[in-house]
Amino acid sequence: MTMRSLLSDNSRYTETFHAFLKNSTEHQCMLEFVQKTLPGIISSIGDGKSPLNVLSVGGGTGEIDLQILKQIRAKYPGVAIHNEVIEPNGEQISCYKEHVAKTSGLENITFTWHKETSFEYESRMKASKEMRKLNFIHMIQMLYYVKDVPATIGFFHSLLEPGAKLLIIILSGTSGWARLWKKYGPHLHLSLPSSLILAPDIEEILNEAGMQYQSYELPSHMDITDCFTEGNKNGELLLDFLTETCNFSKTAPPDLKCDIIEDLKKPEYSEMRGGRYFFNNSLNAIVI
Repeated sequence: MTMRSLLSDNSRYTETFHAFLKNSTEHQCMLEFVQKTLPGIISSIGDGKSPLNVLSVGGGTGEIDLQILKQIRAKYPGVAIHNEVIEPNGEQISCYKEHVAKTSGLENITFTWHKETSFEYESRMKASKEMRKLNFIHMIQMLYYVKDVPATIGFFHSLLEPGAKLLIIILSGTSGWARLWKKYGPHLHLSLPSSLILAPDIEEILNEAGMQYQSYELPSHMDITDCFTEGNKNGELLLDFLTETCNFSKTAPPDLKCDIIEDLKKPEYSEMRGGRYFFNNSLNAIVI
């Protein structure tokens, strides 16, 4: 067996992603931001207009999207909201639709899903000249999948109405991922076009473009203790997700596997509490 990208196997990727969510506080820290900080951020997007047009770029299965929509609906009661979703993974769209069907409190909200990448959406919009303006756009943990990050941000920023906001959530420069990918990226054949893009890189892009923004730190961690028990299935799934490699434990060269596992225990990657290792999974929310 040879090392191959986790993205080459959709089922394995989905399995590792669920393991990641189960063992991390990523969704919890995002939800705290959405519930406590987002209401103030969206106070300028309505301006008495109806409907409010929201765009989710890389909406995934929709859990965070629906919480964002609930906050917008609470801020603008009675106003119609149209939520467009860009998501290239058909399985994720199906899960998103199931979540919508099961979620209450979505009255006055309509949905449109586009099974395509952000670049495909951009190309289609430009070709059709349908460049309608939007009130709120969010790009959560998706810029790693984009080839030209400055151009992508520039395009979606151009769709904002006056008073509208663009929210980017991405890994913090202090996260364990930053150190892991920068040190081992060349050995892991990372397949995401912008795997190494982090919050400081986004801020540099925005500074160069002269865009005003505000950044919020979202502390998060992931329990990776199982990664250190040979043959532990949960640990193997987490290692696959961390290294973006399908069946990493079985296919990685022994030296590489040993080096990564030893590094993951170090303080610059993880904090040890109560005999368990918690990997630094901190994020930044950047509001433009």
